Amino acid sequence: MGETKSLCAKIPVELHNKVREKQEESGVTLNQYVEQIITEYYEMKEMKSMAQTRTLALQISEELFSRIKRYVDNTPHLTQKAFITEVITKALDELEQSENTNE
Repeated sequence: MGETKSLCAKIPVELHNKVREKQEESGVTLNQYVEQIITEYYEMKEMKSMAQTRTLALQISEELFSRIKRYVDNTPHLTQKAFITEVITKALDELEQSENTNE
């Protein structure tokens, strides 16, 4: 892990309780949870300032969802969105490359 610094801020008690509850449910440390939330926030802001985006929604099995969540939670600085986007992009690149070589 790279160099780290502390960040301290006073927030309303209700929000603090909600953050701690969600953090405990996620099974990660408070440091990891807050880092994940901040990273996701800035990625969302970045995406909003980029080109038009579309939402892709699908249902997957609980087992697959758990596998994805486990992988993402154990990979620093990786969000579910970034992981899924990377997997889809890689698969499409490979398919398109395969189609181009078969022509």
